[in-house]
Amino acid sequence: MVLRNIVKIDEEKCNGCGQCVDACAEGAIGIIDGKAKLVSEVYCDGLGACIGHCPQDAITVEQREVSEFDEEATKAHLAEKKSPQQQPDFVCPGMMAKELRRKASNTETAQAEVPSQLSHWPVQLKLVSPQAPYFANADLLLVADCVPFAMGDFHNKFLKGRSIVVGCPKLDDARFYIEKLAEIIKINELNGLTVIHMEVPCCSGLRYIAQKVIAGSGVKLSFEDVTIDLRGNVIKTETINK
Repeated sequence: MVLRNIVKIDEEKCNGCGQCVDACAEGAIGIIDGKAKLVSEVYCDGLGACIGHCPQDAITVEQREVSEFDEEATKAHLAEKKSPQQQPDFVCPGMMAKELRRKASNTETAQAEVPSQLSHWPVQLKLVSPQAPYFANADLLLVADCVPFAMGDFHNKFLKGRSIVVGCPKLDDARFYIEKLAEIIKINELNGLTVIHMEVPCCSGLRYIAQKVIAGSGVKLSFEDVTIDLRGNVIKTETINK
């Protein structure tokens, strides 16, 4: 162990955009669970070339006791990443937080495409930043990711004028969802919360997640729980008070 410069990543600020991964010539950074993290300290030379590529100001260089930079290990690591047998790291540049605004057009006609009501990006609960400006004082939708496929008028019926996060309570990590949603609720003064899920039993886990988060947050917030059938019809709407 030696005292030297090493990259430090603030996971609270990181939105998982992956730009730092591309900027790191040593391959020291990877996207893990939607956040940028050091793959290994021995791959980081501490020069901080990645800092200027982070749109969230989540990267700094600090001095602390760490393993020495290992140039040979780094070369081997890079060679392994380039190997055809090695599954490449998936980095999606589209994960950067964005607010979307549709420009009015005088040329739109009845034959124009149906306009999207999506106001921001990303929407996956794993990827959004709790500090994103589109959550402040928002009417938030917590939506099972199958719902928009089943419901033909989802955009106009529910999404218009609201912010949204989506996820699958069966396939994804519920604990991670609970932690992320808790951050969003604590940091932002939400105007309202609506939970929308399919009628299948596993999908109702979103309701449990919302209840658990609100109960532990200390925030007085009721929410609408909406159940959709497989044909996209609303079959039940219930107000859950906490």
